[in-house]
Amino acid sequence: MPVPHPSPISGASFSAAELSEDGDAAILLDQRRLPEEEPYVRLLDARAVAVAITDMVVRGAPAIGVAAAYGMAVEAHVHRNDDEGAFLAAMREAGAIMAAARPTAVNLAWAVGEMLADLGAISARPKAERAATLAERARAIHRADVAACRAMGARGAAHIPDGATVLTHCNAGALATGGYGTALGVIRAAKEAGKRIRVLADETRPYLQGARLTCWELSRDGIDVELITDGMPGHFFARGAIDVVVVGADRIAKNGDVANKIGTYGVACLARLHDRPFLVAAPSSTLDPACPNGAAIHIEERASDEVVRIFGRSIAPANVRARHPGFDVTPARLVTRLVTERGDVPGERASELMA
Repeated sequence: MPVPHPSPISGASFSAAELSEDGDAAILLDQRRLPEEEPYVRLLDARAVAVAITDMVVRGAPAIGVAAAYGMAVEAHVHRNDDEGAFLAAMREAGAIMAAARPTAVNLAWAVGEMLADLGAISARPKAERAATLAERARAIHRADVAACRAMGARGAAHIPDGATVLTHCNAGALATGGYGTALGVIRAAKEAGKRIRVLADETRPYLQGARLTCWELSRDGIDVELITDGMPGHFFARGAIDVVVVGADRIAKNGDVANKIGTYGVACLARLHDRPFLVAAPSSTLDPACPNGAAIHIEERASDEVVRIFGRSIAPANVRARHPGFDVTPARLVTRLVTERGDVPGERASELMA
């Protein structure tokens, strides 16, 4: 029986993650099957949500944070009738499982921390209130992310010239957030402001998020988008065909170094070489003041098989392994503007947004 499309939370055109009305299930859009299908999965405990995050059912730093919050809310529903001590232990265990699902995106640990805040006091409440309290907290995290994306979109749109061709890498849209987008939120806001824009979307190997997800989102919105392979940006920069770059982020260190999908650093180097602005759009939940610089960011190493096979078919000899870091780090000096809902600054002044 297919899971019905959930009603998006207020302010979101559509969402990668939602919580069922009675709080018993996290409902995730399985992004691995886009654009051919739009299936939703219904997950009933925190462990299932953590597996879905690891397996890329949902991806994108803010969306992972929202999904983690909903996973914690669902776990609270499972244990709603436990005694105080058992409830507290179950929620702490769920938090540890969830936080380990993917290590690079800081929004995941941030959302789990938000859900576990004051947990002792919540556990002491009447059983009927505990799950409802955490469900509302998770929905508040979701609403706040949509509001942050809309605010940063408006800020970022001011840096997009009318008539610009924008290059973006990976997917930093509604699918990667609570429902509006970071990099694509900037692009959406620019269009809503009446600017004429075109988008070049990197395909983003090996999961092809740019091809499957960014192109799907922008074409749905009627935004002019063309797909290019990951090896083509240099050619288009050299021809003067790119005016500005806008990307999202998975973690931003205190000094402004940015972890984002693998391949972002190369795009930033090309933008600097060709004197084009390189913008990073991210909510404040992606800022990590406890991380001093990019060298301290743990880069997730994913399975070799995800590179040597595409859609179940081998593209390399059987004895060949692949290196697969999921992310790279762009130095702050290459970030023209870091755009958040709190404000926007040059990358090297990121700490001003973390006070």
